[in-house]
Amino acid sequence: MPSVYDLKPRFQRLLRPLMARMTRLGLRPNHVTIAAVMGSVAAGALVAYNGWLWLLPVWLFARMALNAIDGMMAREFDLVSDLGAVLNELGDVLSDLAIYLPLALLQPELRISATTFAITATLTEFCGVMSRALGASRRYDGPMGKSDRAFLIGAMGLAGWIAPETLRYWPWILGLAAAAGVWTCINRVRGALKELRER
Repeated sequence: MPSVYDLKPRFQRLLRPLMARMTRLGLRPNHVTIAAVMGSVAAGALVAYNGWLWLLPVWLFARMALNAIDGMMAREFDLVSDLGAVLNELGDVLSDLAIYLPLALLQPELRISATTFAITATLTEFCGVMSRALGASRRYDGPMGKSDRAFLIGAMGLAGWIAPETLRYWPWILGLAAAAGVWTCINRVRGALKELRER
């Protein structure tokens, strides 16, 4: 299914000069991955306790850039490692939880929907990695993959900052997004099983 992830090659081309400069400065993929997790923890805390909704689109864009850069560094400078693979997958899940779970603290009505959304976000990444464990490729199927979640929450944060009254719709939006997350899990499992059958 269509996903914002499909735009990743173009995004990577834009980031390549920055990635090359960071590498020349001595930064390595694992440094970038850890920075993304730490930044997500800080951003989630600031959103939850200060209500800085404007920070959501700003940080989520920065996080997606860091996620793209660490992968490019590893591949293009022969810095791939088993530890890096572990940090990459674990870092994505931790970053998601650090950003999305604090949304439940913004208002009581968001407790269930935001928590459910965060759980389904974790499950989609689990299903993506599980396909590799089964012997298939890592699955990135949509419609609610990592990039799609970032785009959605970033847009919601921007709308909430400009027009705070839109927060009344967040429980419904996050509920629908959680349902899309479940569908994403199904798509990823189906894709993995289909790939295995076709081998």
